[in-house]
Amino acid sequence: MPFIMLATLIDMVAIGLIIPVLPALVGEFTGSQADQAIWYGVVTFTFGFANFLASPVLGALSDRHGRRPVLLLGFCGLALSFLITGLATALWMLILVRLVSGAMQANISVANAYVADITPAEGRARRFGLLGAMFGLGFILGPVMGGLLGAIDLRLPFFAAGSLALLNLLYGWFVLPESLPLERRRRFDWRAANPVSALRGLAQLKGAGLLVGVIACSGLAQFVLYTTWVLYTTFKFGWGPQENGWSLAAVGVVSAVAQGLLMGRLLRRFGARRLAMLGLASSTLAYLGWGAATEGWMIFAIIFANLLGATVSASIQSIISGAVDARTQGQAMGAVGGLNSLMSVIAPVLGAPLLQLVAHLPQGDWRIGAPFYFCAALQAASLALAIRHFRAGQAARNLSS
Repeated sequence: MPFIMLATLIDMVAIGLIIPVLPALVGEFTGSQADQAIWYGVVTFTFGFANFLASPVLGALSDRHGRRPVLLLGFCGLALSFLITGLATALWMLILVRLVSGAMQANISVANAYVADITPAEGRARRFGLLGAMFGLGFILGPVMGGLLGAIDLRLPFFAAGSLALLNLLYGWFVLPESLPLERRRRFDWRAANPVSALRGLAQLKGAGLLVGVIACSGLAQFVLYTTWVLYTTFKFGWGPQENGWSLAAVGVVSAVAQGLLMGRLLRRFGARRLAMLGLASSTLAYLGWGAATEGWMIFAIIFANLLGATVSASIQSIISGAVDARTQGQAMGAVGGLNSLMSVIAPVLGAPLLQLVAHLPQGDWRIGAPFYFCAALQAASLALAIRHFRAGQAARNLSS
């Protein structure tokens, strides 16, 4: 577990480095805030689309050849993506490199499969939480570093991120052990690995049911947030890379505390199902609050108040993972990753136009929060689906007993 946690931490620091500055880099090639919102949506759409197509394939390849080589491929893809982005001189270069890196990068789903390989079913929720804590810690360090470096030079965070990804590649090559023994590997099947088949298999998975809808709606809300966060705070409060870096670091602090320190206690207190529902309710209120905020400090207050919202992903993933046998963890986690990638494809198509519609409004106007009000509606739908799923499962257990 320490090996994959460190690899994940380095990976997320590298990704977090570029978040505060990528929208501003896109802005160098556009003439207005409205154009910046649309073309940033195109850049994020390209990455998500390529990742949606490739994620289940890479997950299935990890079931066949092991987790380690697929993770190494992802680290290599990230390094190339960051370094070439830092050298980009035109918008088409940004779009092309995001397409290639999206196809090569499935580190999150493969890391989840890695954890499932080495952890008994009853301990997975806590360990998925530890992995989530590494995501959170990476988002503490990465955006702050990106904001500080971006204030010096807008392209400097991309070269720093590329260097970290290369460091992770070397770490994985020399230190990271393989988690999947030969006897648990399975034949690669293109028909099962294509994204449509993978999503169909996830939907048919016993114990998943409406949770697929929960992952979809909640994931779409999260990716709309990611797509619009930096531009939203820039349009509404006049924030730059530094302020955005600190705000994303605050999100990382909450994620690290909730998933790394409190996850075990919360699971013992509530169980994975109730914790998921509480987290969805908390996130719904948080999205509403972020959209309605009239001062920058309110953003930070809501981030810290949304502690339970950081536990949703680990809780749901542990339930999905528990419904899968040991030989298909990579494919199942790849399908979850593919579903999230599909949501990351859809998010810019919805979020960027919403932001474009309100980009002309003066700073502080509550209507600039339109993307976040949409996120709140999606998260409320996730909560309704989760309640219905868990009640149906409880009724089925009562009948069988």
